[in-house]
Amino acid sequence: MRAYHDEEWGVPSFDDRHLFELLSLEGAQAGLSWTTILRKREGYRKAFAGFDPAAVARFRPERVARLLRNPDVVRHRGKLESVPANARAVLGLNRTGRSFSEELWKFSGGRPKKNAWKTLSQVPAETSESREMSRELKRLGFRFVGPTICYAFMQAVGMVNDHLVGCFRYRQVGR
Repeated sequence: MRAYHDEEWGVPSFDDRHLFELLSLEGAQAGLSWTTILRKREGYRKAFAGFDPAAVARFRPERVARLLRNPDVVRHRGKLESVPANARAVLGLNRTGRSFSEELWKFSGGRPKKNAWKTLSQVPAETSESREMSRELKRLGFRFVGPTICYAFMQAVGMVNDHLVGCFRYRQVGR
């Protein structure tokens, strides 16, 4: 957890593959601890072709059925089925000339929003932007993208800087 917090969480990312990976992992985390997902991250990368959307979009139901027996991922049918569905949605965006990154970053105005929370109790579980992102992603065919998942995703990929102001990463990430 410390390495993830200190090196990755909240760092702005514009890479479509990385964004697809983190959206997939945030969906898998729903109802579970983030520690569980981080422990399974390499298993997810292996199971989902390094989160290459073109490769994952070709997954057939039989392959997802095999993943239900894979202890290296969270064995929840809906969560597992959402990954290839979301990969197909990413490719759908690409076919219209839009990148996944551009589509996502429009919800933060194309740049990170800098919050100034002093305590964890101040950090919201969702925002109007995450609700809007959720609605739009669902409209585009994405699954497991509720507003709470979307806000956790926005935090993870640096669309919002939700490091507490007393955290050493707050200023580093804000630069």
